[in-house]
Amino acid sequence: VAVTALGEQVIDHARAMLSHLESIRALAYDSQALSQGRIRLGSFPSVISTLLPSLLHSFRQRHPGIEVVALEGTDEEVEDWLSRGAIDLGVVMNPAAHRQALILGRDRWMALLPGAHPFSRRASSRGIALADLADEPFILATGGCAVNGLSLARKAGLELNDIRVTVRDWASACALVREGMGAAVVPESTLPSDMRQLRALPLTPAARREFGLVRSAASRKSAAVDALWKHAALAFSPKASAKVRTR
Repeated sequence: VAVTALGEQVIDHARAMLSHLESIRALAYDSQALSQGRIRLGSFPSVISTLLPSLLHSFRQRHPGIEVVALEGTDEEVEDWLSRGAIDLGVVMNPAAHRQALILGRDRWMALLPGAHPFSRRASSRGIALADLADEPFILATGGCAVNGLSLARKAGLELNDIRVTVRDWASACALVREGMGAAVVPESTLPSDMRQLRALPLTPAARREFGLVRSAASRKSAAVDALWKHAALAFSPKASAKVRTR
């Protein structure tokens, strides 16, 4: 297969068009001071590993001159970095309304049980109360966040009396539950795609979490941060989320 003479001419014009398009983009970035820059973005592990990679990849394609440095920490560390201006943007858990956060996601807390556990026979519509798990062998997973199964139990006036293992990674907790070492409480979005030998039940009463992007005071006048904020707002708009859910 060979390109015809006409095809060669078309290719030359197409290459010229792409070159001009890149030049136009460069001019636009320069006019907005977006030809270069550096953004410090802090987040807890589960968001860095799931939501941020595709967002930062598409942002890099649109703004190749802007470097985004992603820093991983607990939600408490991220809050501290924001307050000190050590980062420009931070992903925070359950942001208060006055913080004007850009919400990246929401999900429910779920009880994760070994498939052979007696509670696994319950109908999903019934769910399970935290009180039912208080004396069960428990795998405490934190996800690098202060809000976790233990803090949820204490907020409800309960104690988890038989914590066998404490892990940071949600996947590790799921693996330990699968081995029958105990129950865990994990966010719905972190449930494994392979649920063999596992059963997930929603907590009753329902417990939910949300996480959002917040700007530090030091970043208010940064054109680069403005660009990433707008890019994230478009990526996580309700319409964009609906498209993802229907794929």
